[in-house]
Amino acid sequence: MKLFKKVLKYSFIVLSILFIVLYILFYNFSTPKSDTEILGDFSEKNYTAKIRYLDFDHRKVRIVSSKSTFDKTLPTILFVHGSIGSSTDFEAYMTDDDLNNKANLISYDRIGYGQHQGGNVLNSIDKETQLLEEVIKQFDIERLILVGYSYGGPVALNYAVAHNTEKVVLCAPALYADHEKVPGAIAFYKWKLTRFLVPSVWKSASKEKLSHAQELLNFEEKWPLVHSEIIGIHGNGDGIVPYENSLTLKEELPENKFKLVTIENEGHGLIWSSFNIIKEELLKLF
Repeated sequence: MKLFKKVLKYSFIVLSILFIVLYILFYNFSTPKSDTEILGDFSEKNYTAKIRYLDFDHRKVRIVSSKSTFDKTLPTILFVHGSIGSSTDFEAYMTDDDLNNKANLISYDRIGYGQHQGGNVLNSIDKETQLLEEVIKQFDIERLILVGYSYGGPVALNYAVAHNTEKVVLCAPALYADHEKVPGAIAFYKWKLTRFLVPSVWKSASKEKLSHAQELLNFEEKWPLVHSEIIGIHGNGDGIVPYENSLTLKEELPENKFKLVTIENEGHGLIWSSFNIIKEELLKLF
């Protein structure tokens, strides 16, 4: 009995330490980078990034450009991140020489995912689209290519429907209510006893996820109205935003308007793990 209690005690200590270490790593991974950190990361790759701020909905929105000077002669790729996410999700693309030679590269923090925003999301695709419109107005863009990832997919697509954007790239887009999946881990946010453990950006993601399916019902009939050239890139092993989202969009759009790039056995982290495939598709647009 004493041996059992001893084993139980040490097991509890080990598990507690493991939990604390994992939580610290989880928290640090989730915390948005500071301006200084972002500029430093770009500088290490020989890029002088430019950071500016936009006032929207009484909050500051950080916009990151890969170049200090905007080149009006080039098209512009504008990245819209998912949940969770930030402007730095696309750092590998924004510091890639081939892409920078072809376009201006811009990303921004959606509200609720920037520094010191405490999980206060817009929780509205329409409002997110209005924010995207304001970001675009900060630049003299003649040729725009939107890249929407995950939750950023419906935001980019909704903008394209309204503005007839020439080209849109949708990476693992969450577009249809019937295909929405709510992860079990969201229970930590729903339970009041554990909510304090959830980092602010994960609170943002939880709020969006819990209302996303209902939101999408208001937009699904709009998707077939888009006249843009759409490239969908999706892994058929995605357990967070199912591949069926892209298959359904393919069924609803004319064949000459939609191209689906399927990545075999790829999960939801494709913008990182399938960088070369996505980069190649972006370069084909020029």
